[in-house]
Amino acid sequence: QVQLVESGGGSVETGGSLKLSCEASGYMFRVCGLAWYRQTPGKERELVSTISSDGSTTTYADSVKGRFTISHDTDKNTLYLQMNNLEIEDTAVYYCAAAKLGAWCYDVREWSEHSDWGQGTRVTVSS
Repeated sequence: QVQLVESGGGSVETGGSLKLSCEASGYMFRVCGLAWYRQTPGKERELVSTISSDGSTTTYADSVKGRFTISHDTDKNTLYLQMNNLEIEDTAVYYCAAAKLGAWCYDVREWSEHSDWGQGTRVTVSS
């Protein structure tokens, strides 16, 4: 079990920036990767970005490519999501997740069903 605590959400105007943090603790050696997801009411949860446990591989949703950057400070066991040039469509509750080791690790689309989750942090972007 991995415990995750997000922070850094808030309200910002379009074009602004926010940096989300996710402090992790617990059995991190049983994790193959970390991810950020987001969800808005009435919509399915969306995978925003992933990073492998060794930091060598990252993925981004097309909607955030070039604007968001995922990183992981292994010394602090903290996951980050730097969000720049925010758009109204980025408004959502953002969740971090830790994917447990298993065959699903090779496909980030499978991570959500095999992850521990944080409680979420809300991001609101307004014009």
